Amino acid sequence: MFKVSRPARAGQYLALLAYLVFLAFPFLWLISTAFKPAGELASLHPTWIPRHPTLANFRQAFEEQPLLRAAGNSLLVAVCAAVVALLVATPMAYVMARHRGPLSRAATGWVVISQAFPFVLLIIPLFLVLKNLHLINSLVGLILVYVVWALPFALWMLVGYVRAVPRELEEAAAVDGAGRLRVLVSVTAPLLAPGLVATGLFAFITAWNEFFFALVLMKTPEKQTLPVILTHFLGAEGVADLGPLAAGAFLATLPSLLIFALIQKRITGGMLAGAVK
Repeated sequence: MFKVSRPARAGQYLALLAYLVFLAFPFLWLISTAFKPAGELASLHPTWIPRHPTLANFRQAFEEQPLLRAAGNSLLVAVCAAVVALLVATPMAYVMARHRGPLSRAATGWVVISQAFPFVLLIIPLFLVLKNLHLINSLVGLILVYVVWALPFALWMLVGYVRAVPRELEEAAAVDGAGRLRVLVSVTAPLLAPGLVATGLFAFITAWNEFFFALVLMKTPEKQTLPVILTHFLGAEGVADLGPLAAGAFLATLPSLLIFALIQKRITGGMLAGAVK
């Protein structure tokens, strides 16, 4: 067995630590900015830790903008988009993984090609389609957009999970008299629990953080999502109100972090439970 020397292992840990610091730096600076008073934000010598921490930025953010209503819109859209994407992608991924043929290869090619299209090329035809369906400035229309946008990658992820499920388990259930739908629901779906959780989390975070489609499609403040509302802290000349903006952005990142912290153990736990079943 190949053994890693101590210097090499120390170098690996240092590289990992440097990567973690690189990832954590923006978030830590965001937290620091959110709790700094206006005087410290304008200082020419910024500090990591606020000298005089304050909650005034949070109070000002809630007073100036409807953050709770926008967060409710974002939560509704993100949860619905994640659930619908899973409901649509799971049977499609099962068919693509179990029945390999021209249609499956064409679907896989569509998944790959669809990820290459930038937002700008899609927004005009998408806007026209939603306008004809009377879904402009509608949360339902925005949910449909997010489902379609998340579906290709969700399929890509779930196909790999389905292929990892042994065919012998499905064949044994079929021998016992279970139909294809029963096999998918009772045998395959429990084993796909970790993949379903990971894919649902991806779809949720994508919809929660999305900005461009929400900016173009949602016209009234009552329907706007949280990322769009956060832009209201920018002045007419592009000058940002850093304190309230940082406070609002910090609150906007909390749901994704909390959800990931709650389900990260269930991802591995679900994998083991599925193997036992």
